[in-house]
Amino acid sequence: MSQRALVLIDGEHYAPVVRDALEALPYEVVGALLVGGTEKLRGDDHGYGVPLVDALDAVEVDLVFDLSDEPVLGPRERMLWASRALALGLPYLGADFRFDPPPLEPVGTPSLAVIGLGKRIGKTAVAGHVARVLARDRRVVVVAMGRGGPAEPELVETPPTLDDLLALSRSGRHAASDHLEAAALAGVPAVGCRRAGGGLAGAPFRSNVLEGAKLAVQLEPELLVFDGSGAAVPPVETDARILVTNAGHDARAGLNAYRVLVSDLVVDTGGADRDAIRSISDVRVVAAELRLRPAEPLRGRRTAVFTTGPAPTDELDAEIVHVSRNLARREALQEELEHVDAEVYLVELKAAAVDVVAEAALARGAEVVLAANDVVSDELDECVLTLAKQAVRA
Repeated sequence: MSQRALVLIDGEHYAPVVRDALEALPYEVVGALLVGGTEKLRGDDHGYGVPLVDALDAVEVDLVFDLSDEPVLGPRERMLWASRALALGLPYLGADFRFDPPPLEPVGTPSLAVIGLGKRIGKTAVAGHVARVLARDRRVVVVAMGRGGPAEPELVETPPTLDDLLALSRSGRHAASDHLEAAALAGVPAVGCRRAGGGLAGAPFRSNVLEGAKLAVQLEPELLVFDGSGAAVPPVETDARILVTNAGHDARAGLNAYRVLVSDLVVDTGGADRDAIRSISDVRVVAAELRLRPAEPLRGRRTAVFTTGPAPTDELDAEIVHVSRNLARREALQEELEHVDAEVYLVELKAAAVDVVAEAALARGAEVVLAANDVVSDELDECVLTLAKQAVRA
């Protein structure tokens, strides 16, 4: 049986040209959507031979085919139409391209996902915050995926100590994976997974997240919190999604609009272009600030701080003698460590935190204190609780 198609057309093509192209498509064309252009339109009867519609979801179809072209739809505009199609679960095709909706597997347990428009925007901090808020009166398990995750899904039920992390690092493991951060600093059970590659719409090329979800379900949680990786989206069907972004990421670039369209809440961790987000969706946007929180008291001691981003240090109870934002740049990090003189090394559990910074600190007889990124927001907790209630009802 032929697939049903909705076709995007424009008024820069003569109607007979479009009609012939529609007849040549190997699909049952059930509607056409005129996306712009008037140069070659003649009167009200355009003679396309198929009904004209005004929205992608106006008719039931199996795919969207794009017969438009410059100047009506340029690359940026086409990516927006592609995002809209994918968000409806429809493939988006054209003369020499095809985008398919990322495959999502059901997990059978109420769940939220925290995803991002990129790396180093506070996504894992938000996921940890979400888990802590929900764990006040629910059984919550975090399932995190990362580019340095374990080959087999790994359950961490109790917060790992620094000695535990050092042992992992010395065995050749990545000791700063997101699930370790969640277990250590959010204080909830966490399952670590890995992924490789990331498509334009966020689908990983390969991951063991589904296996990780099955492991997490064995703990009989009331809610699962999935933590994405960079711009990659966990390949599971969740009841709600929270998107994290900031000033460094354009919501209208590439297929980022898809991520906005499939999200129920957007968290702006600093300077996001809200007009761009509103041009895509009426999703609620809340502001949040990231603040470093030492896992142990600093007590005014001489402290060197190591982070991956612009986390403020002015509220720390310490004499700050050095601030590094090079945790993800090992060569620069190792060079500056040679000149650090501090009693305490306060470090985010990211990137080279354990194998470089912690090892250097211990070699010098200094203390290592892990730092969480607390998420401060007037609106976020209420929104999270509302989404959780919706997820449980679903």
